[in-house]
Amino acid sequence: MSRRSGILEFAVLGLLRESPMHGYELRKRLNTSLGVFRAFSYGTLYPCLKTLVANGWLIEEPGSTHEDAVPLAGRRAKIVYRLTAEGKEHFEQLLSQTGPDAYEDEHFAARFAFFGQTSRDVRMRVLEGRRSRLEERLEKMRASLARTRERLDDYTLELQRHGMESVEREVRWLNELIESERAGRDLRGSASGESAQDTTTGSTGGLPRTGGTSGTDTPDDTAT
Repeated sequence: MSRRSGILEFAVLGLLRESPMHGYELRKRLNTSLGVFRAFSYGTLYPCLKTLVANGWLIEEPGSTHEDAVPLAGRRAKIVYRLTAEGKEHFEQLLSQTGPDAYEDEHFAARFAFFGQTSRDVRMRVLEGRRSRLEERLEKMRASLARTRERLDDYTLELQRHGMESVEREVRWLNELIESERAGRDLRGSASGESAQDTTTGSTGGLPRTGGTSGTDTPDDTAT
């Protein structure tokens, strides 16, 4: 399994833990909630869903017709995907992992999106791993800039500085998150006794709130 397909499977299982969905709903949630998935298509999602079904982590069910949907002759009804007990157990195992894949660039965004469903000790290990990785990257960037500064033109130098500033901002952000976790607060400063899922994600079911959803995206596959 490639790293990218593993991230997609993780995100799909996490969304379906919230509620059953058909393929178009899943694609929309992935596109609007996780930037890493904004460029993927049904051609990527459909094989992923089939794999999860084959593994016994999802089941396919016939979907109900929405009142505002216009049925097309010869088109199949949408298939709804539901998480099985085995799928839920598998997702919880994935949530508990804190190795390098949990805090590398692409996978970290997906893991962070489901922090509302993750235990505090696991969140801490993932955040600290991410911070350590970025601090190593920042040190290398600074060393490289020091060696090559005299040979770079102004625009290349500015690009290097921009990259360093981006990493520095994320390290500061991670420091704030880690401090909050250690103090027993969630992102809204609530006491540790409150549910992190309730206070950090609201109705989004484990995904960060976004500024809105795309109103122009239309389904192109009624089979999923």
